[in-house]
Amino acid sequence: MKPLVAIVGRPNVGKSTLFNRLVGRRIALVQDEPGVTRDRHYSDAEWEGRAFTLIDTGGFVPGEKDSLLKQVREQAQFAVEECDVIIFVVDARAGMTTADEAVANYLRKSGKPVVVAANKLDNETGLMQSLSGEFFRLGLGDVNAMSAEHNLGMGSLMDSVVSKLPEKQEGEDSEAPPDDGKIRVAIIGRPNVGKSTLVNAILKEKRVVTSEVAGTTRDPIDSEVTYKGNQLILTDTAGIRRKKTIAHQVEQYSVIAALKVLERSDVAVLLMDATEPAVDQDAKLAGLSMDRGRALVIVVNKWDLIAEDKRRQEAFREDLKIALKFVGYAPVIFTSALHGSKVEKVVDVAVELAKQFRFRAPTPQLNKLLDYMVDNNPAPIVKSKPLRLYYIAQVAAAPPTFTLTCNEPQGVPDMYKRYITNQIRKTFDLRVPIRLLFRERPGKAKREARKKPHLAGKGGKGGKRAGRD
Repeated sequence: MKPLVAIVGRPNVGKSTLFNRLVGRRIALVQDEPGVTRDRHYSDAEWEGRAFTLIDTGGFVPGEKDSLLKQVREQAQFAVEECDVIIFVVDARAGMTTADEAVANYLRKSGKPVVVAANKLDNETGLMQSLSGEFFRLGLGDVNAMSAEHNLGMGSLMDSVVSKLPEKQEGEDSEAPPDDGKIRVAIIGRPNVGKSTLVNAILKEKRVVTSEVAGTTRDPIDSEVTYKGNQLILTDTAGIRRKKTIAHQVEQYSVIAALKVLERSDVAVLLMDATEPAVDQDAKLAGLSMDRGRALVIVVNKWDLIAEDKRRQEAFREDLKIALKFVGYAPVIFTSALHGSKVEKVVDVAVELAKQFRFRAPTPQLNKLLDYMVDNNPAPIVKSKPLRLYYIAQVAAAPPTFTLTCNEPQGVPDMYKRYITNQIRKTFDLRVPIRLLFRERPGKAKREARKKPHLAGKGGKGGKRAGRD
């Protein structure tokens, strides 16, 4: 998987501002008061061709007794434990504090590569640069003077980060898992929802032949399964961390654990507890599967503790649709892993979704569908002119990814994107994530320059055409 880079520091030093700057959009909540960030945020970023996953953590105050701040500290500690490089953010205007020294002591003990970012230096004068000098006393190496808010010093900071990343591995940047004929299934979920019980129930099926194969050094042992002629690799995230640290004792399950397994999986089986459905952590895990473009099966376990009443089940299903509406395409299965109820159906659905995950649509059929979509629901007006969709093609699988060529790729409304996605999903009966890309027709800039040569010298693009070619 991509390397992990954690941003840590005491509260209110600009960690979330730096996170947003590096990922190129406003994801983390930013506010000028301590303690705004309560949980970790994750997003992919890239610098000079090297991709990595960035983790924004809450304010790190070692030894803090307040219950909320203690939880924030534990979250940050776990991120430090699992990451490859740490960006330690300090407030250069406020100067070094005892909290900074305490964090630095912890980071030194972690043994991880650390890059110090002296933030809030809002100009590049010698006086402001000198304010970062005292942080050399932390003993963590070079100090990078920068301002996340004003985008100053980011280049040297990220050069330092990339230089400390582990050596790039083959296939590291690939979003799609290996296509070797094996179906990789990640079993994810909160603690005590029955993940290991489900895996054991699957392995005990009469039509299953199993063997143990070693995973990587940072992952658990996978279970390789032959099921109805399909080769599956089941990975239970419960076994990922074996370190007996504070973070391990406090947080038995981690989003990072799921992130690692999802990077090399085709299908995620999100296990939920029927007695405590759709809590925030369930939504985060479902969102993580969607962001990574992985097929998703929602499995409501321990249904035997609720009822076998069909009406109760349908009501539960409707509640899930509301709570997890952003993954409304994902099938929902009610099971009892302990008693083996509908366990085989979970595997059957996972196998079917894995096939859909690598689905490829014929281009002629896609363009017939495009004509149908435009005829039945004409594209909206964008920038005072009709949005024109010229053609569509599938450019990738795992997950199915489609490129639509149009006249205003940046102006396609989200509502119309959802309409296109839903029509593709309905036409090809897909219950996996679908990605849409929009681009201009090739040679548009040249055509516009020919039409308006007097504008060709202004940026080389000429004016914008107001009609269909």
